[in-house]
Order: sequence, then structure tokens, then C-alpha cells
Amino acid sequence: MDLHRMSEQARLPWFPVSFFSMIMGLSGYTLVWIKIDELGILGFSPVEIFAALSIALFIILSVLYIAKILKHRQSIIDELNHPAMLSFFPTITISLILIGTFMSTWLPSLALGIWYIGAIGQLLLTLLILTRWIHHDHFEIHHISPAWFIPAVGNILVPLAGVANAPMELNWFFFSIGLLFWIVLFTIIMYRMVFHHPMPENLLPTLFIMVAPPAVGCISYLHLEPDLDNFARFLYYSALFLTMLLLVQAPRFARLPFSLSWWAYSFPMAAMTVSSLMMYEETGSHAFLVISYALLLLVSALILLLLVRTFSAARHNRICLPPKA
Repeated sequence: MDLHRMSEQARLPWFPVSFFSMIMGLSGYTLVWIKIDELGILGFSPVEIFAALSIALFIILSVLYIAKILKHRQSIIDELNHPAMLSFFPTITISLILIGTFMSTWLPSLALGIWYIGAIGQLLLTLLILTRWIHHDHFEIHHISPAWFIPAVGNILVPLAGVANAPMELNWFFFSIGLLFWIVLFTIIMYRMVFHHPMPENLLPTLFIMVAPPAVGCISYLHLEPDLDNFARFLYYSALFLTMLLLVQAPRFARLPFSLSWWAYSFPMAAMTVSSLMMYEETGSHAFLVISYALLLLVSALILLLLVRTFSAARHNRICLPPKA
């Protein structure tokens, strides 16, 4: 028992902030089922199960990360100085925004408080991280990956619940931040991938994050402007093309060894599913319903696989380990 406790203590410094991407995936999947319930297209829904699972795991991960902050401050500093891990700190605030969004179905007052904490925290982290990017002294072009979308583009999520609970100008403010940096970062990331060395294997799953900005952008925009217009179509079809581009590379991704970065598959595919359901809602076209069903099957299989692989890796001490020399 003492040896087990020592093992747990030894792994705590290596508990990564990127673990919160798990909550993003589960919360996004919860929102998929909320949208399905709204449309009434299926006769069953596990939405309460995944909502409860998202909240419970967020609490557990938060307790563990707070313990890391209190006991291993140098490890936190190392993450803040790491060009890849720095971008994952906003997964905490994005998780709060998503939890606040889906909780509004059941506990609107509590959900609003959580949403405000997440939105304010997201803005503060965006300012902090962009300032570090601008005044850095050690970042190189090969350090960039699609994970860099997370700090700035995460702001585009705010209108999902904000339209019903906050001034419209505030929602447009957050949406504009996300849209601006999607365009800027997408250009830089494409340049890096085409003209520089391939990304490290463990970061390849983050390529799916490229789908999230236009997919979430479409969802948010349809909250801000409920009538479908050509800009909403541009966002949706951009996300759809990127999804197709990545899915044709599925054999390449399937050969990768499991790591926590696999959770990067989940939230973008959940966002793509919700945006497809909204396109079906707006147009009535069954083509979008077929796409939605296909994506629902894909994201459901992904979530199940990721949960099994993550809990198996945790049980067998294959995650939260020091980097190999």
C-alpha cells in the first residue's frame, strides 16, 4: 500500500494540464445529445449520464491539479514555459464554459455563474498567453501545432450560452477574438506543416483541432444570427472539408500509440456533429441529417474508445509519467 501511495505521489508532478481536454470532449458530446433531444430525432438519450460524468471528472481533475499546484509548483512553471503545454491551460476555462452551457438546461442560475467564471478566465488566459507569445525568447516555428488554436479561438465558444445570458455586444466581442485568431493561426500552422519538419508523433492527433474553430464558429454564429446566411455556410463547409481531409488520413492516425493527445479527436468531432445538426435544423435537408448520424456514430465510438483506453492507461500506470530522456 505504501509503495502504491509513493507511486501516486511520484506521478503527480507529471499530471498534465492537457488532461482537461478530456472534459472538453465529454462536454462537447453532452451538447450533441442536448441538440438531438431538441430536434427529437431519436427516441433515447444518455445526456444526463455524460453530463454527470463530465462534471464528476472535472472535479476530480481539478482536485488533482490543485494538489499539483500546491506541492509541485516548479512543474506548473515548467508547463507554463513549455511551447506546447502552455496552450492547454485554457482547456480548464473552456471546460467551465461548456459545463455552464449544458448545465443551463437543468440548473440555470448555477450554470450562469460557472459560465461567467469560464468566460472571464478564458479572456484572462488569452491575454496572458498571447502576451507570452509576443514577448517570448525561445519559441520556434517547429513548436507550433494546432493546439495553439486553444487559447485564442476558445473565445468563440462563449456565445453558446452567452446569447441568452449576457449582452449581445459582449458575445460579439468574444466571437470576434476567436474568429480573428483562427484566420491568423491557421495560416501560420499550414505554413509550418508544409514547409517545415513534420510534427512529433504525439502531437499528430491535435491536427483534428483544426476542425473546431470553423465548426464551433458556425454554431456560435447561428446563435448570434439565427437565420442561416452565407457566412454560416462558409464556416460549416470549411469545417466539413477539414473533417474530410483528416478522415481520409485515418489509417495514419490509427497507427499512433495511445496518449492523452488522442482526446484531441473528440471535441472537434462533437462540434462538427452539432453544427451538422444545426444545418439540418436550418435547412431541413436530409443530407445534413445523414452527415449528422454518421458523425454521431463516429464520435460515440471515439468517446467510448477514449474512455476505455484512458482508464486502462491510468490503471496500468502508463500515463502521468516523466518524459523519456
